[in-house]
Amino acid sequence: MIGTVVVGIGIAGSVRIRDLLNPIPSSPSEHLKLFGFVSRRNVGNVKEAKQINLEDALRNKEIQAAIISTDNKNHEESVRMFLEAGKHVLVEYPMALSAKAAHDLWELAEQKGKVLHVEHIELMTEEYKQLKKEVAGKELVKGVLHFTGGPLDEKRSGFPSFNGIARLTWLIDLFGDLTVTSATREEQKEKDYSKMTAHFETANKKPLTWIEERGPGLKREKKINFCFTSGCLENLPQPPPATVGPFMQDQNLFAKKLLGQVSREELVAEKWRILRCLDLAEEIQQHCEQPENTHS
Repeated sequence: MIGTVVVGIGIAGSVRIRDLLNPIPSSPSEHLKLFGFVSRRNVGNVKEAKQINLEDALRNKEIQAAIISTDNKNHEESVRMFLEAGKHVLVEYPMALSAKAAHDLWELAEQKGKVLHVEHIELMTEEYKQLKKEVAGKELVKGVLHFTGGPLDEKRSGFPSFNGIARLTWLIDLFGDLTVTSATREEQKEKDYSKMTAHFETANKKPLTWIEERGPGLKREKKINFCFTSGCLENLPQPPPATVGPFMQDQNLFAKKLLGQVSREELVAEKWRILRCLDLAEEIQQHCEQPENTHS
């Protein structure tokens, strides 16, 4: 059994506790044993999980793994502390709010011989799996992925290209490596509104656009318009109901890595995708922060 602690008990952390307490029978997650959780707030026990302090979690030899579910701005520090303490780490995306920090953390994990797993739930939803099937084998002409949602607290969540990295991961996973050609940012701070637009080229020089639009009253949803030589896909497919939720699927993958059940080829490909997305996110932020690319 692999003693595991959850750090942070917001929405994601609470789901992690639930899934650790209720693993699917005969799944890799049965090898994970919830030791407790860490929170800045004094909340006592949650479900059957006991609250422990951070220092004890870092020192305790019975804890071999940590699941980091804190605010985005705290991910880097939390990951670093647990890796330095010799623990395996699962962290919600984004792993860090700078590309350099992400590369440094990955290097630290390799030096320590520990698993560093960045959550994959954006690729594990039934909606995305169905979309990937529909895109497979088609030749892209051009495409747009447009996300809308409520106002973003960038002090806690990071720049939109980092906070929204799940959408960037979709594009990389569907269409391969991308090159940033331009990026702009529109802000109306008095209205709590922002819109980031990033333009890419695929390896075949086909244009892709990613838009993150945030503001009061904006419905949380993704819209697509992917055009192929065979026609356009303008709506996300209606997926069948999921038998296993994406957080549980992600937890099973983390456990498989701890058990040595994931191939080196898969691990190398995943590392490339995660770090490439973070490199692109930083490049987009740098473009947007140029005065000529920011509009108020």
